Amino acid sequence: MGRETVLFKSKEPKAATDVATILRQLADKIEQGQLTLRQGDQEVTLSFSQQMTLEISVEEEIKTTHRQQSLEVEIEWYVGESEGPDSTVIV
Repeated sequence: MGRETVLFKSKEPKAATDVATILRQLADKIEQGQLTLRQGDQEVTLSFSQQMTLEISVEEEIKTTHRQQSLEVEIEWYVGESEGPDSTVIV
């Protein structure tokens, strides 16, 4: 099994309209094939392949004082590939 490394992480409160704007910008950058994320001294540039896996899940956590829901969107792709895992070349 491979090793997972967090390259960038951000978590901050935002208004619903700001979240929607950010998601639209992300969609445009994914379609263009490249995205740079910056926050403080953190920066990571991603290059997207044409084939991706999209995972969407909704979770609910019930606490004693409230109920919290979350929508998670995860996008996975193989670096340097345009067609997916079958074209993997390991050097």
